[in-house]
Amino acid sequence: MIVHPDQSPTALPPAAPLTIGILTPDGLIDAPYTANSLAEAVPYEPDGVYTITRTFKRDRVLMLGEHLDRLEESARLEGIPLTLDRAALRAALRTLIDRSGNAESRFRITVPRQQPDHLYLSVESFTPLAPEVYQQGVRVITTRIARHNPTAKTTAWMSERKAAPLPPGVHEAILVSPEGELLEGTSSNFYAVIDGALHTAGEGVLGGIVRRALLQLAPEILPVVFQPARIDALWTLEEAFITSASRGVLPVVIIDGQIIGNGRPGVQTMWLREAYEEWAASHLEPL
Repeated sequence: MIVHPDQSPTALPPAAPLTIGILTPDGLIDAPYTANSLAEAVPYEPDGVYTITRTFKRDRVLMLGEHLDRLEESARLEGIPLTLDRAALRAALRTLIDRSGNAESRFRITVPRQQPDHLYLSVESFTPLAPEVYQQGVRVITTRIARHNPTAKTTAWMSERKAAPLPPGVHEAILVSPEGELLEGTSSNFYAVIDGALHTAGEGVLGGIVRRALLQLAPEILPVVFQPARIDALWTLEEAFITSASRGVLPVVIIDGQIIGNGRPGVQTMWLREAYEEWAASHLEPL
């Protein structure tokens, strides 16, 4: 067992259901800690970059290659030398998912800044949001916290975003730029329908993997404008939604107490969700 230099055995949490391993050049080894969830494991993971996604039908994945491309790009942006052995990584993930026994899983791949050839792999049981959540939509709030390097998915952000705690009943916090633009969620991308067009930030946000697919599909449904909505004009939003690997396309119906549209998921949002779900189902691949 390898112990990270910033950790001591006495600081470890009790044994728990999160399945964790470290993929080294010599193979998969045990992690020096245990945790109950991906969130609980954050303080025990080393500084670096990461990606997170989910499985479908137990051992199938969506756009894993794109996730790994972004992981390598995040490492490059952070000055971390990284060339992934993708075959070994996929095999290690299959081993951990089999070991977990989960019907569905969500997993995180973390690349340490100081030891990038030791990948931290964490697998937790995953239950998708209930259908009624998509049918009713969710509430979000806004926050003025900022990401120092929004185009890189860094582990530091997992801790920094805790500065925007979510009140009960609120699903996500949307980052607002100094100019008042609604950029992205703390763990999602954000979109709004304004005057019949889909508005989203064109720069200064993380290139979400679901976002890539959605922006390819969206022009068949409505025009796309790479200009974010503004916090001082929430009343002009006809529809809104967020996207992420775990949630797909999730309608937003209230922002900071302001009802969006008629307070129900918008028609075009649901068309986009349907188009994305159909596309995703046809692009699943074995892990």
